[in-house]
Amino acid sequence: MLLKYFYDKSLAHASYMVGCQRGGVAVIVDPGRDIQKYLDAAAKEGVKITAIAETHIHADYVSGARELADRIGAKLYVSDEGPAEWKYEYASQYDHQLLHEGDHFMIGNIHFDVLHTPGHTPESISFLLTDQGGGAQEPMGIFTGDFVFVNAVGRPDLLEQAAKIMNTAKAGAADLFHSLEKFKQLPEYLQVWPAHGAGSACGKGLGAVPSSTVGYEKRFNPGLQFTDEDAFVDYILADQPEVPPYFAVMKRVNKEGPKVIGENASIEKLSAGKLSETLQQGTVVDLVASKTFAQGHAAGTINIPTGMLSTWGGWLIDYDRPVYLIGTAEQMSDALHVLLSIGAEDIGGYFERSELADAGVLTESYPSVNAEQLSELLANESVTLVDVRSDQEWIAGHIPHAQHNFLGKLPETASQIPQDQKVVVNCRSGARSSVGVSVLQAAGIKDVINLEGGFTAWTGKGYSVARPEAVESN
Repeated sequence: MLLKYFYDKSLAHASYMVGCQRGGVAVIVDPGRDIQKYLDAAAKEGVKITAIAETHIHADYVSGARELADRIGAKLYVSDEGPAEWKYEYASQYDHQLLHEGDHFMIGNIHFDVLHTPGHTPESISFLLTDQGGGAQEPMGIFTGDFVFVNAVGRPDLLEQAAKIMNTAKAGAADLFHSLEKFKQLPEYLQVWPAHGAGSACGKGLGAVPSSTVGYEKRFNPGLQFTDEDAFVDYILADQPEVPPYFAVMKRVNKEGPKVIGENASIEKLSAGKLSETLQQGTVVDLVASKTFAQGHAAGTINIPTGMLSTWGGWLIDYDRPVYLIGTAEQMSDALHVLLSIGAEDIGGYFERSELADAGVLTESYPSVNAEQLSELLANESVTLVDVRSDQEWIAGHIPHAQHNFLGKLPETASQIPQDQKVVVNCRSGARSSVGVSVLQAAGIKDVINLEGGFTAWTGKGYSVARPEAVESN
């Protein structure tokens, strides 16, 4: 048996190739949209990808299942569990098998048993793998999708938070509790292969280790320590990460079937003279490092450095309008991969930043201050301090007199920020706040300053910290 692990850092997404080398065939479990890596690996290993197995309809990235089925004729193995509104609408167009609890299928000599493990989503299934080609009659591992992670379990509130199907979170949490009780009955030696790692918004506290075992997770995974259903429901619904708005788009796209992008996806280069026109038509994202953007950028553009595009692109771009990029030709391949992976398909083109500089349009800038300078500003001037961190970070402690405007929702809440005084933006380190500054400037708030080093620098200097509980008690 062949087992290969693929990890997309930008999405914290894990997928797998399971091959039967004796039969020369392989299946991809929970594929991402960029399928070339699977095709290359299969060619290198001398196996043919004949199947795709998905654990559920994903919310945080565009699945590559349809792309593989369309491009190479691989058979789909997908869930038929859950309510009617969460069925794979495109599966009937391809060779497929709809799966239920107790079903099984073979890829060469490798046996897959299907477990229905609802909670994260109603249709969620897991796959128990048994290598019968090696003579085994007992399973060696389980592909859990977003059901059980290393050190965490899947969140049950996505249908309510992302798809806006109300009153589903508590029911999903109860389903998840019972699914976990089933998981606890599995042999402790089983390896656990999840679909996500640290950084994913599909759960809280995900570990960075690629895999685990049932026994280890039973002992140390916080989500598996509960024996009381009500206590578990309270635990799992509390303090979950914010849900990017594009998650709702992903659920729909992956249910209906993503657009087949083919082998030659690319981004058209645009002339500098078209920048003004594109600013009227859509969102223009400058991929340059924040310090460079601060020194000079085109008015109306927002800054999401390349390494932050997968995390914040889905929050800050408008999916109903085209997206345009500013950067270098070398950056476009990775940017295209990220945008297509989060379902942003209306990509109008890109501008070479050097050409915009030559055209003289990088005329806007913004300053930064350190913690000491901010302290002086707050003491001597009327300043609006905007904290763009998450709810959990804000509650744990923030700079006194700040107002909380989470970065992901800043395009919606920018109108709440006064424009008659200086605005200073802070986050934990200064990275998210620099993005926030660009969003505010693009919204027309021009007198904006970034706090270098963020809240960490502020507390490092020993300045006071406020907490909502302390404010409410006074």
